[in-house]
Amino acid sequence: MRIRGLNFSAWATLFAATRGLLERPQHVFIALCDHFEPMWQRPALHVQNARVERWVREYPESVAGICDSSGRPPQHTFFYPGDEYDAGHVDKIAALRRDGYGDVEVHLHHRHDTSASLREKLESYVRILRDRHGLLGQDASGKITYGFIHGNWALDNSRPDGDWCGVNDEITILRQTGCYADFTMPSAPDACQTTTINSIYYALDDPNRPKSHDRGIVAQVGATPPSDGLLMIQGPLAVDWGSRKWGLLPRLENGELTGRRPPSMKRFGLWCRAGICVSGRADWRFIKLHTHGAQELNAAMLLGERMRNFHVMLREAASRLPQFKYYYVTAREVASLVQQAERGNVVPAWPPESPPTEIPDEAESGSNESIPTRGQLSAPTTKNRNTEAPQGISAT
Repeated sequence: MRIRGLNFSAWATLFAATRGLLERPQHVFIALCDHFEPMWQRPALHVQNARVERWVREYPESVAGICDSSGRPPQHTFFYPGDEYDAGHVDKIAALRRDGYGDVEVHLHHRHDTSASLREKLESYVRILRDRHGLLGQDASGKITYGFIHGNWALDNSRPDGDWCGVNDEITILRQTGCYADFTMPSAPDACQTTTINSIYYALDDPNRPKSHDRGIVAQVGATPPSDGLLMIQGPLAVDWGSRKWGLLPRLENGELTGRRPPSMKRFGLWCRAGICVSGRADWRFIKLHTHGAQELNAAMLLGERMRNFHVMLREAASRLPQFKYYYVTAREVASLVQQAERGNVVPAWPPESPPTEIPDEAESGSNESIPTRGQLSAPTTKNRNTEAPQGISAT
C-alpha cells in the first residue's frame, strides 16, 4: 500500500494507531466537517438549488430524536466555498445554523494566487459571510474569525506540482485574516498529506517554502500556544486491517464519510484509537470527520437510515458504558475545547461556545446592495476538481 505524502518516519505512527483494544475515553468530541459544494461538476442551477434545499428540508428530520451525552442533536459544519458563492445557498444553510443544527465556515479553492490576491479574497468573503448572513464569529477586538478548509487539499502551496494554491505564506495570511484553525487534513491518499498525522498542533510559517504545516508544535496542557502559530486540527488516519484490498493489503481509514463508506462502530473504534488529543489530556478524544455532502450519493447516506443508525449505536454504547461520554460539536467548538484542554480543564465546560443568535445590524439594514450574490469573488476555475472528492477510500 502506497500513501503519497507520508515518509518512512510516519509509518510507525500510522500503524500504531490501530494496535490494541479500543480504549474508552471519558469524553469524545465528534465534528463532521462538510466540504459543501452545491456547484460540484457545474450542473444546472436547479440541480444546485435542489442539493441545498434537500439538506434544509431533510436534515432536521434525519436527526429528530437523536442526541449526544449532553442532550444535543448532531452538529454539521458546512464549509462553504467562497469561489462558488451563492447568496441564496448560504442563506438557506445559515437557517440550519440558527435552528441549532451546526455552523458555517470558510472553504476556498484557488490557484495561481499571490499573497495579496489571496488576502483580498479571504477578507472579502469573510466580510460577506458576517455582514450579509450573520455568520462566523468575532474575537475580543471585533475581528472576524473563521475556520478554514483548503480546496483540493493544497494548503500552503503543498501540491508537488504547485497547482491549486501558489502562495507559500498562506499560513501567515490565514492567521492574519482571522482564521482560528485549519481543518484540511488528512488528505491521504492525496500527495498533499502531511508527515504529521493524528495530531492537534500549531504550524509556524516559513514564507519562502511551501507546506509549512508539515510539522509543528504540539498542543499540550499548560503550554502557551505560539503567537505566530496557526492551530491545525487533523482528522484520523489509520490502516484498517479488517478491510483489505484484494484480500491482502489493509485499506486506508481517513475519516471520510461517503455513500460507499458510511460510519460504523468498527470505524468509530479506529477513529478513537487514532488518539487525537491535546497532549496531557488523553481522555479527551477529538474525531474530525469530513465529507462532500452536496453530492447526491453522499447526501443520501448522510440524511438517511445508515447515518441515523450510527447515531443510535453510539447512544446504545453510551448507555452500556457509563464512563463513555460523546458530544456532537461544530468546528468552532472543537477549537474552543482545545483551548480548554490547554488551560488544564479536567471536565469540558459545556457548551464550549454559543454562537450568536442575532444577525448583526449591518445584515438587517439593507446596506448590502454592493455585496455580490453569486460567484463574483473570483474568476471561475476551469479545471475539473473531482480529485478532491474521491468516492472510495482505498489507498492507491
